[in-house]
Amino acid sequence: AVVSTQSTGRVKYTLAKIRKAARELLTLEDKDPRRLFEGNAILRRLVRIGVLDENRMKLDYVLGLKTEDFLERRLQTQVFKLGLAKSIHHARVLIRQKHIRVRKQVVNIPSFIVRLDAQKHIDIAINSAYGSGREGRVKRKRMRAGAGGAGDNDEDED
Repeated sequence: AVVSTQSTGRVKYTLAKIRKAARELLTLEDKDPRRLFEGNAILRRLVRIGVLDENRMKLDYVLGLKTEDFLERRLQTQVFKLGLAKSIHHARVLIRQKHIRVRKQVVNIPSFIVRLDAQKHIDIAINSAYGSGREGRVKRKRMRAGAGGAGDNDEDED
């Protein structure tokens, strides 16, 4: 995934915080109420965003997470992987220009983290020119020019 250094840095920082919390909890006893409660909260959150498999819900696996696991969950990457865009860069442009929706909500932030349950609902926005919305500005202009300029073609065209 082609991602800016700022985004990568943000993800690295988030991962560092999660790993630090996991390391701290691993030092506690197995039956410690804080370890059970906070540990389960971390694991549930990571499973919900799709970074951790459900069959790997142990704090040890949290330490094995990589930056790429988080970058994989970005909307920009998901749009490209689903084939809605021709490249990672095209995916970013589509998202910024409000052509992509997650469920019924148009999302225009490429770094949006897609949860597992929302992954199946990534689609072209309803009112987008790519979807069933009206044609884009250029196409409308050409159609007007084509309809209006049909009779007088003797002027110089460029």
